Amino acid sequence: MGDEKIQTVKKLNIGGRKSQLAVAQSEIVKKYIESRFPQIECSILALSTFGDQVQSKPLYSFGGKALWTTELEQLLLGPCDGHPQLDMIVHSLKDVPTNLPDDFVLGCILDREDPRDAMIAKKGSNYKTLADLPDGSIVGTSSVRRSSQLLKNHPRLRFESVRGNVHTRLKKLDDPESPFECLILAAAGLDRVGLGHRITKRLSGPEMYHAVGQGALGVEIRKNDRESLDILSHIENVPTAYCCLAERALMRHLEGGCSVPLGVESSYDEKSNVLSLSAIIVSPDGSQSVQDTIEQTVQNKDDAAALGVRLGDTLVNKGGKKILESINYDRIHEIHKKPASADASA
Repeated sequence: MGDEKIQTVKKLNIGGRKSQLAVAQSEIVKKYIESRFPQIECSILALSTFGDQVQSKPLYSFGGKALWTTELEQLLLGPCDGHPQLDMIVHSLKDVPTNLPDDFVLGCILDREDPRDAMIAKKGSNYKTLADLPDGSIVGTSSVRRSSQLLKNHPRLRFESVRGNVHTRLKKLDDPESPFECLILAAAGLDRVGLGHRITKRLSGPEMYHAVGQGALGVEIRKNDRESLDILSHIENVPTAYCCLAERALMRHLEGGCSVPLGVESSYDEKSNVLSLSAIIVSPDGSQSVQDTIEQTVQNKDDAAALGVRLGDTLVNKGGKKILESINYDRIHEIHKKPASADASA
């Protein structure tokens, strides 16, 4: 389909979650589309999903990534509960399962904000890095990937689960009665809602490798919706798409979900067409890890996916598969439930 056919599209319904961050992300996609196609009017529908409603437990303990996507996907197929049919859903790409249901596809990947994790210290704190924190300090995170790397690189620290939207988590951190000395959150989320000033330090590998797809926006559509696919092809960021597709292929090859302790870093050089992908798999107690980096020329999406698979094979051969197969998520849940005085390595 060319631009001529797109001229017939007059309205698009964009869906997303109800949080401030999710709405901001939907607004970004709306702005991109309307800037490129002024004749198209975009409306945004913000919905509260089951994953938003259950704030008392870490995601790995009750369903993982599908909690963010399933209810919105129902509206891609047709109107439901008084809501109109959606044409596309905007996600934080790190929340999108690597294997989507048969009816849906990832229509495009947009520009990537800073993909790194960030340390956010309690208001008034003098600590500037994780290394500065006193022994036994409690770090707030609900991510197995983050806690595993914390235990590997900072075993003297402790961690506890903290969930909720960005503002809720910061309120919990800053409460004088809070046990948390700092939080680990995605830098991109803080930047997108105007809270980048709260970031104490942006974390990179080898101290903290970020999540697959972190910082990027993914737009999900119906598999056979050629009109939406063509519109989205005009706003996709190709270098970001290559990096994220390589990361997602790696995770898919390892059969991992959002709770798998897999961290990545990637970059794409548009002059040389070389994509570099680094990854680490860490056992939940931080005692075992494997990591490697692969660089190769990537000129299309299939090349990017092949690179991810290749790195996955390398990590498997180095023992990564054994680490993943030995993970006991019930045991991890027990670690998160222990009081602050408990031994973090238990």
